[in-house]
Amino acid sequence: MTDDERFSLLVGVMGAGEMWPPRDERIPRDVPMSAGYVPGVPRLGVPALRMSDAGLGVTNPGYRPGDTATALPAGLALAATFDPALARASGEVIGREARSRGFNVQLAGAMNLARDPRNGRNFEYFSEDPLLTATMAAESVNGIQQQGVISTVKHYSLNCNETNRHWLDAVIDPAAHRESDLLAFEIAIERSQPGAVMTAYNKVNGEYAAANDTLINRVLKGAWGYRGWVMSDWGGTPGWECALGGLDQESGAQIDVLLWGSEAFGDRLRAALAAGELPRERLSDMVRRILRSMFAVGIDDRAVLAAPDMAAHNEIALRIARQGIVLLTNRGALPLAPDPGSIAVIGGFAQLGVAAGYGSSAVVPPGGYASVIPIGGTGLEAGFRNLYLHPSSPLAELRNRFPHARVEFDPGVSPAEAVLAAQRADVAIVFAVRAEGEGFDGADLSLPWGQDALIGAVAAANPNTVVVLQTGNPVAMPWGESVNAIVQAWYPGQAGGRAIVEILAGQVNPSGRLPITFPAGLDQTPRPELPGLGAEWGTATTIDYAEGAEVGYRWFARTGQAPIFAFGHGLSYTDFEYRALVVGGGDGRITAAFDVVNVGDRAGADTPQLYLTAAAGGQCLRLLGFHRVELEPGASCRVSVEADPRLLARYDGAATSWRIAPGAYAVAVGASAAELRLTATVELAGRTFGR
Repeated sequence: MTDDERFSLLVGVMGAGEMWPPRDERIPRDVPMSAGYVPGVPRLGVPALRMSDAGLGVTNPGYRPGDTATALPAGLALAATFDPALARASGEVIGREARSRGFNVQLAGAMNLARDPRNGRNFEYFSEDPLLTATMAAESVNGIQQQGVISTVKHYSLNCNETNRHWLDAVIDPAAHRESDLLAFEIAIERSQPGAVMTAYNKVNGEYAAANDTLINRVLKGAWGYRGWVMSDWGGTPGWECALGGLDQESGAQIDVLLWGSEAFGDRLRAALAAGELPRERLSDMVRRILRSMFAVGIDDRAVLAAPDMAAHNEIALRIARQGIVLLTNRGALPLAPDPGSIAVIGGFAQLGVAAGYGSSAVVPPGGYASVIPIGGTGLEAGFRNLYLHPSSPLAELRNRFPHARVEFDPGVSPAEAVLAAQRADVAIVFAVRAEGEGFDGADLSLPWGQDALIGAVAAANPNTVVVLQTGNPVAMPWGESVNAIVQAWYPGQAGGRAIVEILAGQVNPSGRLPITFPAGLDQTPRPELPGLGAEWGTATTIDYAEGAEVGYRWFARTGQAPIFAFGHGLSYTDFEYRALVVGGGDGRITAAFDVVNVGDRAGADTPQLYLTAAAGGQCLRLLGFHRVELEPGASCRVSVEADPRLLARYDGAATSWRIAPGAYAVAVGASAAELRLTATVELAGRTFGR
């Protein structure tokens, strides 16, 4: 290859859209706009890279007017299914729809751990746990790449808060990093071999993620032997020196010009090569990695697909929403009676549709949005900040499901008016929403627009009140003891209204489990005050993730606190028991087998979880495995789990290896991290392994 051909593969540019005019001259006139474009090398048969966001569907707001795609539920909703096969199916949906539009790189696989319940982007991610996150992310990537579309995993690493993310320094103990966020990436990469890894915007321990020699060269490419390429996030390449730190491709070059003054991998990188500051071997390695993934995934010989079966894709979206909805509390209100009499539906724009998160993951569903409500703000991402509503109206679905009931709607703009509607009804269902997304963290855990006061007033007026939450994070619940049922619907995607009503009506038995802990308040979290929150856009901020590897439920176990709802929690309309636990160990491994029995009178699904509760004399709490089972009444199933040795080990930074200390290890089978039912102990010999 010539140097011009090599350098052409190292810079990706954004397509023109509502927020990013004008059209870049490097994008041919016949190429539809999208998140990224990298010219190919026609002389050698190397295809151009055409990139689209993201993990919730083939995004398009502002790029391709009139184009629509399947709008999948939030990543947290998918993770709440605890169903790896469904994660793969969601990836297949995205991959097929990407190829049908001629895209060959999908910027999917967002998998940062949920370290802070204020993080605006948590809804895109999977969970607070390394194993659950890695399992779901890997299957999503596999589903995409099996369609001949390169998938990424992102954002490597610690993109766990959005406030001033371009100027944020995430500080963490390196060994704890390996045991938490990096372990999630390590396992996901092993299981799926994504064609690309996208770096985070933030610094990690003082070095920008895109220039971080430790993270990219020593860990990702060195210890893990990763063979694909490393791309930056859009506007996340502060200088050409990122190439020395291991970055292979600059993305969203126009934003780099805006933020840092110039393209990093354009003339500046060429000058560095000419001056001998960039070794030619490194330039060749950058290009080789990009080409390697193109041919490994097979994008070079994949024709554009015909239009996919959108009805079948809607069924996948519906399945995720059904299985991902979590019944948090139920004091007899649900399921609704076959003839519920009168229902007051209150708030949450339920007459229009269901909420979705904003930012680069937003998807225009078939038929378009039901409504887009601008919110705005300050900073580069302010134009993204909208409340999007997918046209799956819970109000309409309730009326269809209960044609003989009197279903009345109140918009919830006034608690006094809502009380009047609630007093007339046999059951009041309050739909509460919160707009969350890229570029912004929440200031607290309250519901916006006076919805907490609304719920409190309705609950006082009608003792049979149900709350349905459509949020991208946990929320505070000052009204929690006053209502009869709480349903966490997340951002449930284009079929969300139907799925919610099927759960409420009992047509579908709820089976979702929380992938993130719901704290009673911010005072229970590692950082009750978020550093830099409220600072002017562009302000440098440091966040010390002093909890290290003790993220989420692990933090609660370590500090002895009780959350409102624990990781793994979720109720059903039937009951399950766990029996006959048998645990084996040896050579640094733990295996467990036990029975799950449906002892209720309805068919349903359960997700028993295996936890490590003590290791070599020290207390701890780590998810070792899980298995979703569907059982008829009275039926049972034998479940087996084998724990990954890294989940039993501590990372020894000095020796750059994993170490399992010899001694007694205790495990437990539970319905959540706080509801452990069966316990056992096993002796393990010491073992050192890996890098």
